[in-house]
Amino acid sequence: MDEKYPIGKFNWTGEIPALQREIWIEEIEKLPERLRASLEGLTELELDTPYRAGGWKIRQVVHHIADSHMNSYIRFKLALTEETPTIKPYYEDRWAELHDSVQADIELSLTLIEQLHKRWVILLKGLSESDFKKSFYHPESKETYPLDYNLGNYAWHGSHHVAHIWAGRNRIGKG
Repeated sequence: MDEKYPIGKFNWTGEIPALQREIWIEEIEKLPERLRASLEGLTELELDTPYRAGGWKIRQVVHHIADSHMNSYIRFKLALTEETPTIKPYYEDRWAELHDSVQADIELSLTLIEQLHKRWVILLKGLSESDFKKSFYHPESKETYPLDYNLGNYAWHGSHHVAHIWAGRNRIGKG
């Protein structure tokens, strides 16, 4: 198993059928529950254990999910309300080293993720076919991404990091 990409990398095929979108929306809807299950029974010391050699601590992964998914939600809103907006990239590795990512109780981010995903799913379920074709420009990659792509990428992103947590649990004998 690839420790960095335990479920593989996100594979974008371009044209996304409505059924695939529904599956991805369901994955986003269920992420908070799956995330909580992956963390159940871990001690503070275990939360401060890297999920893999050279990787973030499990605590940082949880806070990263909150940070990243907030950014994604905002990108959706920008793309829905502006004509191909240029989004603001951020240094996720630097964010993961900030005091709140290293020290804060994971419950803060778990609650945030639960509430954010409720809002996000309401938004997603109300989008039309043409809404999913709207896009934003990412100045770092110099690519324009449709919301279809962003939906799939973030459904994958949540599962990717839940797999990291399960790998971390396995490393410490709590798998």
